[in-house]
Amino acid sequence: MFATRFQRWMYLYVAKPFFFQQDPEKVHDNMTRFGKMLGHYSFTRKATSFLYQYKHPALEQNILGIHFSNPIGLTAGFDKDAHLTRILPYVGFGFEEIGSVTGEPCLGNPKPRLWRLPKSKGLVVYYGLKNDGAEAIVARLKKETFGFPIGISVAKTNNPSTVETDAGIADYIKAMKTFVEADIGDYFTVNVSCPNAYGGEPFSTPERLDLLLEALDKVETKKPIFVKLSADTDFEKIDKMVEVTDRHRVHGFVLTNLTKNRQNPLIRPNEIAGIEKGGMSGKPIFDLSNHLISHLYQSKGDRYVIMGSGGVFSAEDAYEKICLGASLIQLVTGMIFEGPQLIGEINQGLVGLLERDGFTSIHEAIGSRYQKKQENI
Repeated sequence: MFATRFQRWMYLYVAKPFFFQQDPEKVHDNMTRFGKMLGHYSFTRKATSFLYQYKHPALEQNILGIHFSNPIGLTAGFDKDAHLTRILPYVGFGFEEIGSVTGEPCLGNPKPRLWRLPKSKGLVVYYGLKNDGAEAIVARLKKETFGFPIGISVAKTNNPSTVETDAGIADYIKAMKTFVEADIGDYFTVNVSCPNAYGGEPFSTPERLDLLLEALDKVETKKPIFVKLSADTDFEKIDKMVEVTDRHRVHGFVLTNLTKNRQNPLIRPNEIAGIEKGGMSGKPIFDLSNHLISHLYQSKGDRYVIMGSGGVFSAEDAYEKICLGASLIQLVTGMIFEGPQLIGEINQGLVGLLERDGFTSIHEAIGSRYQKKQENI
């Protein structure tokens, strides 16, 4: 515990002030290069594991045929080109989602495209699906072995040629088929909610989502499929989206992506002033994500596996999403604000919360808040 407290102190009072004085995209790129270097050597992987990793049998789950050593994963958008697959298991993550990966390489939107909101505990993201493209990423990953499950987030390439519906669908198919044919990845996430691309979010309507999923159904794979929705999705819309996914090969949802709502009361107006583009992550979407997790779980039970994403900064945050119905948790903004030791802190904290509530495993806690309400009726 002393080592963890020391790591937290060092990050919050030494590393973070230094990082937060620099351009956020430059820091992200430098940390990616550093993480890639750490993952390259056995010694540095073991040293990272000693510093950060926390394991406990109560955290393990088998979901859709995939074994997760713990429920905390890195959300898509950080390891865009899959450079960190070697080191992240040793940081303590139970899985990661790479990408979003598109059919063609994409340079992304013009800079600046990443801003911090320190008082709001969030980020504004306007990368625009920057990535090397499915073929280049697959060529690199063919040489790798993975120490934990890998999810592949797929989206349509951010350029004018994919705006038309058929072209956009073809781009999704190319990205997914490239990974399927190489047998890389344990599950796929269909990202229909990126707010920063040409044409907006065309496949976030029930009608176009139906067309997209109908086409993806024809891609031969036995690996689970998730759909990632916006934090700005309301209950009526998610119900209509679920009516569509009920007819297709969809196993779960990632709830949620970013918010575009600049009127969010958790966003300090003085921090967002002048930043007109991009979606917001972090604490401003914590409740938005939780509301959708709770609604979907209560309406569908265990029909769909839910990955809860948005505003997780502590074990209590992760546990709240789990008790509302999430089986797995994704985060990235919390790690940027709190430090890499946060992953181990969350996993250790989850064990204590499970013991407090009389659970012997994460599985028992999933949706427990709603179940308790039912028992009290």
